Amino acid sequence: MKDFPGTPGTVLGLALRISQFVFAAGSIASMATTPSFFNFTAFCYLIASMGLQVIWSFVLALLDAYALVKKKVLHNAVLVSLFVVGDWVSLCLNLYSLVIHWFVTYSTSSDVTIFQLQVFLTTVHR
Repeated sequence: MKDFPGTPGTVLGLALRISQFVFAAGSIASMATTPSFFNFTAFCYLIASMGLQVIWSFVLALLDAYALVKKKVLHNAVLVSLFVVGDWVSLCLNLYSLVIHWFVTYSTSSDVTIFQLQVFLTTVHR
C-alpha cells in the first residue's frame, strides 16, 4: 500500500483527526448554547451526529498517536477497511443531518416566500 499524506499512523493523519474532533466539538458547543435549539428534532439529530463524529475522530486520533509512538504501520487491510467504512458512515450521517438542518432552517425562515413562489408558478402555467 502506498504511503501518502493523511494515511492512518502519520503525523498529518493525526492532525486531520484532531481537527475533525475540534471542529465537531465546536459545532456541538455552538449549537447547544442556542436558546431554542432543542425545539426541532432535526437540530437534535445534528447534535447526535456530531457527537458520533467527536467519538469517532477521538478514537482514531488515539490510534494514530499510538501508531506514531510505537512506530507501527496501520496499513492492515482490516484496519483500512474499518477506517473507510467508519468514515463513510460518519460522512453519510453528517451530510444527512446537515441537509435536514438546512431544510428546517430554510423552510421556517421563508415559508411566505415559498408559498408566494408556488402561487406564482401555478398562475403562470395556467
